[in-house]
Amino acid sequence: MKLSVENMNIALVHDWITNVAGGEKVVLALHEIFPDAPVYTSVYDPKKAKAFAGLDVRPSFLQKFSFLKSKREFLAPFTPLAFEQHDFSKYDLVISSSSMAAKGIITKPETVHICYCHTPARYLWEPKVDPRASKGWLSGLRNKTAHELRIWDRLAADRVDYFIANSHYIAKRIKKYYRKDATVIYPPVDISQFNIDENIKRENHFLFVSRLVDYKKCDIVIQAFNKLGLKLKIVGYGPDEEKLKKIASKNIEFLGPKFGGDLALEYQKAKALLFAAEEDFGIVPIESMACGCPVIAYGGGGVAESIINKKTGLFFPEQTPESIIDAVKSFNQYDFDPSSIRNQALNYSKEIFKQKINSLLEKVIRLNK
Repeated sequence: MKLSVENMNIALVHDWITNVAGGEKVVLALHEIFPDAPVYTSVYDPKKAKAFAGLDVRPSFLQKFSFLKSKREFLAPFTPLAFEQHDFSKYDLVISSSSMAAKGIITKPETVHICYCHTPARYLWEPKVDPRASKGWLSGLRNKTAHELRIWDRLAADRVDYFIANSHYIAKRIKKYYRKDATVIYPPVDISQFNIDENIKRENHFLFVSRLVDYKKCDIVIQAFNKLGLKLKIVGYGPDEEKLKKIASKNIEFLGPKFGGDLALEYQKAKALLFAAEEDFGIVPIESMACGCPVIAYGGGGVAESIINKKTGLFFPEQTPESIIDAVKSFNQYDFDPSSIRNQALNYSKEIFKQKINSLLEKVIRLNK
């Protein structure tokens, strides 16, 4: 291996680039560190991932099947072959960003492969949390496919030289399922878009921000606020939107998707953010805290590391409407200081992410001299 990052041939890899969510933002931040690195992936949708315009994105043979760009449940079984067919023979360093198959790339023995692991695939290893691989249409075939993918996924983890986890919660799962240690580097959050605005007064409503899909647990938040009768505003969209609207009372308002300054304004106006999912890390709570808005969250997963209970937010112990109701009722007992809340969010800035990635690379280079 060459002895400095400046002299290395470097490539980035990501599972699929079909939108711009937390995983894709990690790749974009890595590309800022390595602006000449191509980005290999399974499929790429430039219309839905406009932030990647101008980057050297190299999709696999799966790109020929355009319908797969929006059907990840059909895409997943083919991604192991797709990533194994990418050629990384000319690279000294490859950094994969993966919650599925990107870590399964094949490299030369002298090439160093670092995987930034967002999570071991939940639908393979924790089907109770994410049942997509075992329930629904053709469930028998899905179960058989999931079994085969678990075997491949475990073997693919052995191709990684160094794991990075996006939280201590995920580091434990990497150790459990892959038998590998991982360095924790929290993902980058663009704090610059989210600030405290002294000219905007807090209003007497709560906020929920998420894709409207089952595991985000919007349904139990709605059920809680149906009983509480308090105002709740929901930002986001997704396949469960119409179903959720049908169960929501008149005190609950759906605002649709919001981004950038429009989203920041919602955080700035809200009394608190509700967060009910068991996330690997959880970027939305960081955005909320950056605006000085406290978070009422389920106390599991990555948010247990980013939220300070009774200082920057409040935890509820169970993913049930009753547990949320108890937390919301006790919320006014605590004094939440917006400046302290924002200071906690600053620990997850893009600049800190880049510094920690560079420090890890320096260590890796020393070990591989």
